[in-house]
This record gives sequence, C-alpha cells and structure tokens, in this order.
Amino acid sequence: MFDPDPTAYLPHRPPFLFVDRLLALEAGVAATGVFAVAAGGYFPPLLLVEAMAQVGGMAAGQQQGEGGVLAALAQVELPAEVASGAVLTVRSRIVKTFGRLIQVQGEVRKEGEVIASATITLAIGRGA
Repeated sequence: MFDPDPTAYLPHRPPFLFVDRLLALEAGVAATGVFAVAAGGYFPPLLLVEAMAQVGGMAAGQQQGEGGVLAALAQVELPAEVASGAVLTVRSRIVKTFGRLIQVQGEVRKEGEVIASATITLAIGRGA
C-alpha cells in the first residue's frame, strides 16, 4: 500500500529530512517526492544531493530496519543557490543494482526546470 509519508520509508527526521511528501513510488524502479525549502532561510545547494539520495532510498525499496548510506557521487550538477520558499520536485530512478549497492540517477526540478542532477551510489541493507 502506498504511503505518501517519507518517514514510513526512511529513518530520517527533520531537520535532516529533505522530502515532505512522496508523490509516486515504484519500488525497485523510481520514486518522486516534493520538498518545500523553508522561507526566509538559507538552504545549501549540496543538500539537494541528500534529497536525491533519500528519494533514491525509497525507490530502492529500503525496508524498515535497514540502513542506507550515500556511498559515491558522480556527475553532480548543482545551482549556485536555492531560492528561499522554493517548491522542488525530486525524482530518482534506479540505474543499476549490484548486491547491496544501488546506483540511482537523481534530478531536482523547480517549476518544471531541472536545477540539479547527480548519479548516486547507495549502500542499503542491515549494517549499512
């Protein structure tokens, strides 16, 4: 059963949870979520990588009790800044799986335009 609450899938909690609501989930294939950047504050663009990794963990079908770690990054493109109050759509799709390692292609969109992307390798499983 689909649950739009990311805390049903991830151990992350605010302030280190960068997905407000899950929009779509096809376990083992892809996931899409939405994140609203807090108004009136600074949001480091590097945290967009973490948002893509969190959505990637949900796409990977991470089970309750399993850990996950961002293991490697490649082809990272980030904006110079992230606008305060921006509503972002975060999508990650599984590219490859090799054992406990899962490679995902992530992207972040603002108003339909891609503002960030990365190829991320996650290590998922008990003890990760």
